Amino acid sequence: MSHTEEKKSGFETRSVTADELIAKMSGEKQELEVDKYFRALVKLEGSDLHMKVGKPPMVRIRNELRPLSRGPVERAEMVKLLVPMMNDRSRRIFEEDGGADFAYTCEVDGIVWRFRVNLLTQNQMMGMVARRVNNKIPDFKGLYLPPSIEGLCHWDQGMVLLAGVTGSGKSTTIASMLDYINQRERVHILTLEDPIEFVFTEQLALINQREVGFDVKDFSIGMKHAVREDPDIMLVGEMRDEETFMTAIHAAETGHLVFGTIHASSAPSTIGRILDLFPEAMHKAIRSAIAFNMRGIVAQKLLRSIKPGVPRVPTCEIMLFTPMIKKLVLESSDNKLPDAIRIGYADGMQDFTMSLKQLIDDELIDRPTAFEVAPNPDALKMALKGINVSNPGII
Repeated sequence: MSHTEEKKSGFETRSVTADELIAKMSGEKQELEVDKYFRALVKLEGSDLHMKVGKPPMVRIRNELRPLSRGPVERAEMVKLLVPMMNDRSRRIFEEDGGADFAYTCEVDGIVWRFRVNLLTQNQMMGMVARRVNNKIPDFKGLYLPPSIEGLCHWDQGMVLLAGVTGSGKSTTIASMLDYINQRERVHILTLEDPIEFVFTEQLALINQREVGFDVKDFSIGMKHAVREDPDIMLVGEMRDEETFMTAIHAAETGHLVFGTIHASSAPSTIGRILDLFPEAMHKAIRSAIAFNMRGIVAQKLLRSIKPGVPRVPTCEIMLFTPMIKKLVLESSDNKLPDAIRIGYADGMQDFTMSLKQLIDDELIDRPTAFEVAPNPDALKMALKGINVSNPGII
């Protein structure tokens, strides 16, 4: 294959120059003018950097956007700042789609920080939103995750999904779960990410992290390779289409423990979100695949904390695939799943109401924050009074 043909294929490891590839693999990076804003983000301990034409760069600190002390970024300057961040593949995607996602690194006081970057177009002008990725992967205690999260890491095979909107902490929770396994088991962990966010330090596990577009052309090819790479545990990224889910569920069926994420507002609604990926004629078969291969669904939201030194904490809804949950999924009784979660507390399940109550009791969030996000404020009010609102009679 000629260099020109390779570039047309979109497989970046065949289209970049040798020097660029070596620099990528060795972690070297040319310093860019935009790096000063990434350094400001790190030093201010912010979570996100926003850049929009006509506004100064904004940093999210403790869930509030604050401007940096400089004037508005004009259109030409924005192009000058952001375009050099992109490689050939990112530029092509940006031009075709009007936006591009990729990982970015910046050295701050001798430490290399990673960022998840989204370049976007709005009103025909470039902009950026970048999220800082913690260098250290926090453990469950450091993330204030419920104890039953640990149990999901002990399965030999099956699927575990993290549900939530963008910015709800799904990637951090999965990284913590994989690192928990890394510290305890001599297994092969294989990740397929777009882009790679957390970089793991191997302990007992052997870990291979592959980035779509750089290490492998696309997700589909990456998954085809995966079956020949002897993984015990796989991270397959976001369940965004029929092919992704079917490939992941097949891996779970064939003896792998598969982790993934999905955009859904709650654990029960994740079932419907998965079914939406498929034509109705396939729903019965997909329900069966979910019931017999899913181990748990964790839905998550991040809330501002009132505890000093803790910016945000997750509220989690956990649905474990007990015989009762499997039965309801197979019977298409999704409306009964919330009550099944509430009465499944002894099995390690909890809904958002139970989670919010616990966070209040532990003095991690205040009541106004809890009621602002509570799916059922009346249920939370009763829970705080010690009244159990579950209705096992309908199951």
